[in-house]
Amino acid sequence: MRVLFDQGTPAPLRTHLAPHEVVTAFELSWGALENGTLLAQAESNGFDVLVTTDQNLMYQQNLTSRTVAIVVLTTTSWPRIRAAVPAIADAVSAAVAGSYVEVTIP
Repeated sequence: MRVLFDQGTPAPLRTHLAPHEVVTAFELSWGALENGTLLAQAESNGFDVLVTTDQNLMYQQNLTSRTVAIVVLTTTSWPRIRAAVPAIADAVSAAVAGSYVEVTIP
């Protein structure tokens, strides 16, 4: 799957998501895009999953017609995310078009 990391998603997570292809919004110069535009760009550029730390995304955007799956992490803290890598990897691998899941990270 092609996975896009939003601005707040720690880049080191990418090494734990093999065999998925992971690209960051920063690498694509999409770092300043608003959520709706970022979602549209992700879909039109063939991304399957958006990994984000924006817990308000579901309240700010109409997600019913989206084809990109969304995985939301409940923190931006890399040490805490690193401890939850198995759950995150499972969520990304299980993502299907248009799905939305929050991975609660203690």
